Amino acid sequence: MIRVAAVGDIHMGPDSQGLLRPAFDTLPGCADLLLLAGDLTRHGTPEEAWTVAEELTGLAVPVVAVLGNHDHHDEKPEEVTDILRGAGVRVLEGEGTVVEVDGLRVGVAGTKGFGGGFAGRCGSEFGEPLMKEFVRYTRRCADGLRGSLEALAREGCAVRIALMHFSPVPDTLAGEPPEIYPFLGSYLLAEAVDTAGADLVVHGHAHAGTERGMTGGGVRVRNVAQPVIRQAFSVYHLRAGDTSVPAQPTLARPVE
Repeated sequence: MIRVAAVGDIHMGPDSQGLLRPAFDTLPGCADLLLLAGDLTRHGTPEEAWTVAEELTGLAVPVVAVLGNHDHHDEKPEEVTDILRGAGVRVLEGEGTVVEVDGLRVGVAGTKGFGGGFAGRCGSEFGEPLMKEFVRYTRRCADGLRGSLEALAREGCAVRIALMHFSPVPDTLAGEPPEIYPFLGSYLLAEAVDTAGADLVVHGHAHAGTERGMTGGGVRVRNVAQPVIRQAFSVYHLRAGDTSVPAQPTLARPVE
């Protein structure tokens, strides 16, 4: 059984230093890896990134992350990424990484993703250049995710996980105003997952959303935004080669 801890939208700043570290230090007893689903900072400043890095430095389990929209706000995503990688975090965008768990290869493919909406109520690559670029950017994110998942399959990964910030399905947005769904995710991300195959999808971004959902192809989706899971992280159990096993949340140490 592979134990996957995940959380997103921790929105850390200098005044929150040390808030999550006590919970993260318990990870070796309940999880084999930690996934961070974006919005790790409040405004994407290097100062905030250093706070996150200090929270994650030296953890006893591998940490894999994607950035979120907040992490891009200061327009320094490359610097934020470099700071986090300096702390040992594997930051992904249109690429994958492999984590060894008890001799099994666990592949994680990551992208921030973007908006655009869902089947029947979505943007299209038509009209003004800005609108076309909006949707094309999401498509590039989805294409990178699909290619990464396919590459992980070729590498013989027993389990593959898609990690993103924006949502691939409307299921996990339930609770958010329907009017903003197009800005919370895109069906293109779900299409990429269903085309390439995965055992679990993890995302954040939708603070007022719902934890559980599923792609049209039957891949389980979990919204791990911290305001949704209301704890330092949730843990999901996956069995290699058995996609019938539900990803059940395990109680983790809550944020005080």
